[in-house]
Amino acid sequence: MAHDPADVVPVAGPSDAETLYGRIGSLLPGIVLCALVAAAALLLRHVAGLTALSPMIVSIALGAFLHNAIGTPVAAKPGVAVSLRWILRFAIVLLGFQLTLQQVLDVGATGLAIIAVSLIACFAVTKPLGAALGVDARLSELIAAGTSICGASAVIAANTITKAPEEDCAYAVACVTLCGMVAMVFYPLLPVLLGLSAREYGLWTGASVHEVAQVVAASYQAGKEAGDYATITKLTRVIMLAPMMMVLGALATHRANALGPRSRVPLPYFALGFIAAIALNSTVDIAPPAKDMIVAATTFLLALSLAAMGLATDVRKLAPKGARPLLLGVLSSVFIAVLSLLLVKLVA
Repeated sequence: MAHDPADVVPVAGPSDAETLYGRIGSLLPGIVLCALVAAAALLLRHVAGLTALSPMIVSIALGAFLHNAIGTPVAAKPGVAVSLRWILRFAIVLLGFQLTLQQVLDVGATGLAIIAVSLIACFAVTKPLGAALGVDARLSELIAAGTSICGASAVIAANTITKAPEEDCAYAVACVTLCGMVAMVFYPLLPVLLGLSAREYGLWTGASVHEVAQVVAASYQAGKEAGDYATITKLTRVIMLAPMMMVLGALATHRANALGPRSRVPLPYFALGFIAAIALNSTVDIAPPAKDMIVAATTFLLALSLAAMGLATDVRKLAPKGARPLLLGVLSSVFIAVLSLLLVKLVA
């Protein structure tokens, strides 16, 4: 028997709002878990006196410990993935509010040239050196980025383009952190031995030590002038994060084209956001309380993203990589230290 179409009752599907709420609900457990790990890292860093380590390093260590000891809950995995991708990119944009174009002018043309030459040469040497050592190309790029620019922040920013496995990213973070900590301990022993003035030592430290916190710890031991100049130099070096991401995008496209149909170089829009934040911070007078809130939020969101990386890292997959990537990190760190020192002595 035929039915009148008017008698058929349509089955109601989920509304757009219900779909959105469901999507957000699926992400919350993972984001909250990452936030809790980041908060614990911030607290532990102070309680345990680990001030030489950035909250990001403590955060990835805690996340990796939890994942490998008890496992990341299945319900948390979607939020962990979002934290590692989108929240990270937003945090990198916010990082631009800690930098200004005036810092570049303060370093001067000579200082900027030393930073640029050291950075480019380190990146250019680390890539083929990694190939010679048998290190995967993407892992070599992550180590090169972390060594040449700003440690863990550069590694995780680079991986948004390189898309290496989480274990490679974690290995690179651990590698550049270890090398940076060694530099932080030994650099303060060298300015008198090497005949460096406070300004020269600050320039050398800022141009070659990996993490901002490590630069501060190493440079201020030689006095306020050395510490202030090292910090300015280091922050100027961080600005190079944006062009580095563009280069990595071109390298990723080259690899993809070698394996299949040609594609365009991806445009990392968050890198443009990073540049826009620097420009805005250079032209608009942001009130100190608001600036402090942005800095605190940036630190927390970066720590949250590193917690996500730890929660996605299987330590058992690191062992097969062996010691060659670590050797690459050591050689890369020695290269940028020696090259930047020679440039400082010759032209600064």
